[in-house]
Amino acid sequence: MSESTDLRPPIPANSAIEKLSYQAMSGNWFEYPIVVHPHHTDYGGVVWHGTYLAWMEEARVTSLKSIGIDFADLVAMGCDLPVVEVSIRYHRALKMGESAIVKTRTIDMEGVRIIWEYEIESVDRSIVYLTGMVTLVAVDREKGKIMRQLPATVRDALVKMRE
Repeated sequence: MSESTDLRPPIPANSAIEKLSYQAMSGNWFEYPIVVHPHHTDYGGVVWHGTYLAWMEEARVTSLKSIGIDFADLVAMGCDLPVVEVSIRYHRALKMGESAIVKTRTIDMEGVRIIWEYEIESVDRSIVYLTGMVTLVAVDREKGKIMRQLPATVRDALVKMRE
């Protein structure tokens, strides 16, 4: 793991999210603010469905970093966490210029499987745009095989995150 202690708050993308920051919240949710830019949308200004997956991954990786797990360090140690299952329900479309919060948390760990839950909601919490779940599995990068157990540092950090 990296010994980096960079605890600087994130720089907001625009004034619409100035008061937001990456943070763990009640119910063990981690919150990741996003703003819909033109490249996130189709020609009608509606967010393309694959963009939501990218935001979910950004939130998950940032969440791990917030508890001391830098994904690049994890990969350098020989462990990867590929997605093996995704379930998404689109409730309402986000549009260009809108801001939202991607919420994520781990809801279960079964051996080397880590199940994450997601909600994307409006900044004022009145609209749910998406709910979803993603399952990751720890894989030994060198052997290309599923690991027998999570690296202890990852397992311990995830357990602490759920407390």
